[in-house]
Amino acid sequence: MATVLVVDDDAGIRESAAMALEKVGLKTLQAGDVTTALQLLRAHRVDVVLSDIYMPGETGLTLLQAIAERADPPRVILMTARGTIETTALAQRIGAFDYLAKPFDLRELIARVRAAIGDRVADEVEIDSGPASRIIGSHPSMIAMYKAIARVASLNVPVVILGESGSGKELVAQSIHDLGDRVSGPFIAINCGAIPDTLLENELFGSTRGAFTDSRQDRRGALSRADGGTLFLDEIGDISPAFQVKLLRFLQDGIVTPLGSEKGHHVNVRLIAATHRDIKRLVAEGTFREDLYYRLAGYEIVVPPLRERVSDIPFLVDHFRRRVAEEMQRDSIPGPSQAVLDVLAAHPWPGNVRELEQVVRRTVIDSGALVDPVAVASALRDIAPSAEAKPTTAQVSLPVSLDDELISLDDAERRHIIAVLRATGGNQTQAAYILGIERKTLARKIKRLDIPIESS
Repeated sequence: MATVLVVDDDAGIRESAAMALEKVGLKTLQAGDVTTALQLLRAHRVDVVLSDIYMPGETGLTLLQAIAERADPPRVILMTARGTIETTALAQRIGAFDYLAKPFDLRELIARVRAAIGDRVADEVEIDSGPASRIIGSHPSMIAMYKAIARVASLNVPVVILGESGSGKELVAQSIHDLGDRVSGPFIAINCGAIPDTLLENELFGSTRGAFTDSRQDRRGALSRADGGTLFLDEIGDISPAFQVKLLRFLQDGIVTPLGSEKGHHVNVRLIAATHRDIKRLVAEGTFREDLYYRLAGYEIVVPPLRERVSDIPFLVDHFRRRVAEEMQRDSIPGPSQAVLDVLAAHPWPGNVRELEQVVRRTVIDSGALVDPVAVASALRDIAPSAEAKPTTAQVSLPVSLDDELISLDDAERRHIIAVLRATGGNQTQAAYILGIERKTLARKIKRLDIPIESS
């Protein structure tokens, strides 16, 4: 019978996890801290350790390092409600078998533990410190992304990052650079969609004096400036077919030839590209070269949109609240209140994390705090993307996805209205204002969707 050591300072989580594992025939031991866990490891043979990362005193990473130094180490699964790319990458380097985000489904927990029991391999890796976290979130989709970043960061392969505008693609690229072997080299970011095609070649490859009108001196392009480091090309799906040929040629030989020069030079650059477009569809349509796609996509990472990880909103809001407090040179900013979080959770977030940051900043500037749901709703309306980018009822295809659950459009609208009514304490006038509809329209929706008044 396999033995699992469950380590968590939260007795409820510890005991519920142990109970679920015992029900499927596993033996469990429990510890509330790292010291107790190490004592149990010395006294018992353990096959898998399931440990929280953030505990009072020593952390789960300390426990992981101590386990990695043993002659016959058990597999370690780390769990946390505050995951970051740095902790995930560090955990994998030390030798963690898996990484589980709280709250977790007990069936998922059992599956992960069984997988760990099946093949016990662990490597000893020395702990080193990582940079301050740039990416916030512990939703399972984010943990999967962190693990993908950690896997590819040290490999010298090109990467394509796929994700909607505002989801944080450049932060992912920066994290790959920071966690890889080129961290001491430069990180250069270019937005291909913001540069006219006629200037993009000059921006990337550079030019010599006299190459074109008003060119009075040599200019180093981004590829040369990124030599020894990483070049991030955002919105790669927007480049023209003509420029695709020039970029492909560079990827094939690594030679940079500035405009106006007949002599090229070799550069050692890792290329990371990103796009909000469906690049495979562009390839199928013939607007993006298939050979260029395969050159760029040595590995693909998908950044989940904010609407699919609503559980991360409280952590993101707290992160942006602290950032805005620093910008405004304030000790602290009150909030967020639960009413504010309810309004934010009900929003579809077409602008993703970038939109959320702007909402937090605008709300704090206008009201000084993050406690009034009406102020948040006003900020949402003021900074909403253009009408073309907003999904309308007619544009949403069924079924829609909400927190990984497939539901009908009516159910999604019903949940949205209920959340806003709760945020306003049942005040239908304020709720209608937040929803951007007339009070009579809200009353009709409440009746049609059978929303009980007590839920508001």
